Amino acid sequence: MAFHGWKWLLLLSRQNTLAKVWRSRRGGPSLHWKRCCHWSAGRSLDPEVRAFLEENTEVTNSGHLTPEIRLRLLTPRCRFWREKPDLWPYGDPFWAIYWPGGQALSRYILDNPRVVKGRSVLDLGSGCGATAIAAVMSGASQVLANDIDPIAGMAMILNCELNHMNPFPITIKNIINSEAGNWDLIVLGDMFYDEQLADGLHHWLQKCIRIHQTEVLIGDPGRHQFLSHSIRSQLHKVIEYSLPENTRQENYGLTSSIVWSYQPSNSLEDS
Repeated sequence: MAFHGWKWLLLLSRQNTLAKVWRSRRGGPSLHWKRCCHWSAGRSLDPEVRAFLEENTEVTNSGHLTPEIRLRLLTPRCRFWREKPDLWPYGDPFWAIYWPGGQALSRYILDNPRVVKGRSVLDLGSGCGATAIAAVMSGASQVLANDIDPIAGMAMILNCELNHMNPFPITIKNIINSEAGNWDLIVLGDMFYDEQLADGLHHWLQKCIRIHQTEVLIGDPGRHQFLSHSIRSQLHKVIEYSLPENTRQENYGLTSSIVWSYQPSNSLEDS
């Protein structure tokens, strides 16, 4: 199966498997993720996993909105572009795709470093870590990347190395609906794939804003699940980027991606 078809399966799978993990009402990780941990600078990677990721991804800075950032991604020159998805041994590699919402967020941060300079930033659902890397490049005082996939955490460390920076802390657990962290800015891209997941995000982000006056930026290319959710009425469009042709082809005709500022009404109650 060509990876173009596999990517469509990832899109569908993300609505199911990813959402089941993130939607936990108690904020703790699901049973599948109880072994997850906190990665920090200096922690060594499993040599076998490192070798596999280096062998089966390509280092690239082309075909997306942020040529300043080098990333390990799955590309047409990689073996698994055409291999059967079930031959990938580490679970669905969502992190190996630079999704359009994350591209827009990263581009915006690089072009507007004042947004993060001297501030603490949480990159929620970080994936390949590009937006967290952009925040470090733009002068954030503290960056934490969060993803539920331990392999994504390892890939982020490799991507930090590619961009000549010390790895930022990476937490591998479900933090949605947990206690609101005190962050100056939360960024998240391409996470509105499931209604219950979106509801959980809406509720948790509201709480972060209400308790800590956290600023929230969301990247999304305008998928139906995002635009049809009630959160849409609480968003202010910040900027829209035209996607490179390569990204358009890999995302079934999506032509642009938007950065939104999340500004819930003061009248909304924390329920």
